[in-house]
Amino acid sequence: MAEYDKWDIKKLHILRTLRERGTVTATAEALLLTPSAVSQQLTNLAKQLGVTLLEAQGRRVRLTDAAELVLRHAEAVFEQLERADAELTAYEHGEVGEVRVGAFSTAVPALVVPAVRALRTARPGISVQVREAEAAEAYELLGAGAVDLALSLAAQAPSVVDSRFTRVPLLADPLDLALPREHPLAVAPAVRLADFAAESWIFGGSGPWSEITRGACETAGFTPHQGHSAAGWTAILAMVEAGMGVALVPRMARVRREGVVMRELAGDRPHRHVVAAVRRGAEEGAAVGRVLEALREAAAGLGERR
Repeated sequence: MAEYDKWDIKKLHILRTLRERGTVTATAEALLLTPSAVSQQLTNLAKQLGVTLLEAQGRRVRLTDAAELVLRHAEAVFEQLERADAELTAYEHGEVGEVRVGAFSTAVPALVVPAVRALRTARPGISVQVREAEAAEAYELLGAGAVDLALSLAAQAPSVVDSRFTRVPLLADPLDLALPREHPLAVAPAVRLADFAAESWIFGGSGPWSEITRGACETAGFTPHQGHSAAGWTAILAMVEAGMGVALVPRMARVRREGVVMRELAGDRPHRHVVAAVRRGAEEGAAVGRVLEALREAAAGLGERR
């Protein structure tokens, strides 16, 4: 008979977090532990399992093949525990409970708020706690258990082979081009992204929005020259209005500014894909499932209004 007591769930969670965060220090910060406690727990887990889990690699540590094998099986355990927790909660409370949602800024008014309003009427026993988070951070929070559901952009969503999460596509959000009102193409009958290959572009220096802007321009046949870097729409549109460059703006953001013309792009119109994610197995919980359903309905309604 297998010695089940050597499979310590808490220690496996520490090992899993180390794989995600990369260093013992980052793992300790994520789990609110000290680095020495993390090291001690992983040393004990290695002794319990009878295999080497970590190898020194300069000042960092690397997971061994044995550690990857252990985690491959542990992921199935974590998924089953999420499912069990969801079913137990449903058994005890039915459609009652709090769901913590992490969402990027433009998704909050466009999707989360309409979903919360709908749930107040249809499922009053379910409450939603919203936490605004950048696209990449939302998945870190989800993996750490700080939120139950993450809304993010496809550029930052976990890959389809990431066994930790279940992804739910919500919306393909069109991107419009923001031009200064006096720009020669502001009143053109139609504009294409390629028409602006020589322009100065305004977008963030890193993160999903940078990836989305660069990817859209490269698909149109050119690499955008980043004249200015900004993350907030107020700053971006102020610079566009001043004639400092052009920018892609998501339709969902619904941002408008005097002196800025928003043009739909013909032919090669790019989109950003909005997705929701939960820890695999958690989608079967009544409360989380209802919030996902409400978000899908809010996304469908947004699409119809366009």
